Amino acid sequence: MQAIETQSVESGLRGVTRAISVAPMMARTDRHYRVFMRALTRETLLYTEMVTTGALIHGDQDRHLGFSEGEHPLAIQLGGDEPEALAVCARIAEERGYDEVNLNIGCPSDRVQNGSFGACLMARPERVAEGVQAMREAVSIPVTVKHRIGIDDLDRYDDMARFVSIVSEVGCDRFSVHARKAWLQGLSPRENRTVPPLRYGDVYRLKREFPALVIEINGGIGDMDSAADHLVHVDAVMIGRAAYDDPWCFHAVDQRFFGSDWAPESRHAVVESLFPYVEEILAKGERLHVLGRHLHHLFTGCPGSRAWKRHLSEAGMAPEADLGVLQAGLALVPRDLPG
Repeated sequence: MQAIETQSVESGLRGVTRAISVAPMMARTDRHYRVFMRALTRETLLYTEMVTTGALIHGDQDRHLGFSEGEHPLAIQLGGDEPEALAVCARIAEERGYDEVNLNIGCPSDRVQNGSFGACLMARPERVAEGVQAMREAVSIPVTVKHRIGIDDLDRYDDMARFVSIVSEVGCDRFSVHARKAWLQGLSPRENRTVPPLRYGDVYRLKREFPALVIEINGGIGDMDSAADHLVHVDAVMIGRAAYDDPWCFHAVDQRFFGSDWAPESRHAVVESLFPYVEEILAKGERLHVLGRHLHHLFTGCPGSRAWKRHLSEAGMAPEADLGVLQAGLALVPRDLPG
């Protein structure tokens, strides 16, 4: 496996290949989930949920952009197709302290298609290039693209290669590729994450034919052994559902892929490290559930896992739920769990 260059958060991400990242996921990768993940890995690149340019320009920016300093390295994912609006949003994100701006060219939902952005833009690579160029001229942080291998009948390898070639000509040098095509009609967004077959070979070929670009692979990667296998062929691996459904799989990522000697001591220690954050959000009037819902799968596969999830689902939903709910939940799970 190739050596992975690392550097401090303060020096930014430009020129650095982050071997592992957590995919942007709607209703999942919010700021509370990201704080939780930082208790498992300090080096993995994290993303926001996708934020549309309209929501960012005309909506509540604090709600969409708020994050804790400990969440770095952190990228924002934007959805949109208007170069001027993308540039404005990229500039706002940089001013707020984000380390990267990523453009969503992968989401196939009807709402996104109606806005003429997301996966449907794979058919308009010149428009994507215009947006990327506008953002690159507006900011100094990296501007990257996340896309599918194809859409509908525009799904040959040569179609994807043309898309990447055109977008890379304006200076985009990192592409996160979901190794499934997307059907814009006939499949739901959920089905589009599982039904179209995975074509990892096309992503490997993309790296071979565009060696100067950073190519990250995404789709169906459920554990770190699989991630290591992919890193023989590409520069980076983006993990989605597994990062949510089995977050403990990230506990040794920093040591394995980033050359760090840091790792959480145990699952219990991960939860206990979040206690100050819990007290902070409760003091602001937020409910425990905004964080607790992301912790359900921390003990997946362990004795007491069902009791933990049931406790968080029931006691953790109460308006008065506080730190004691997490403490009581931890008492339901043995401390001497295997690593």
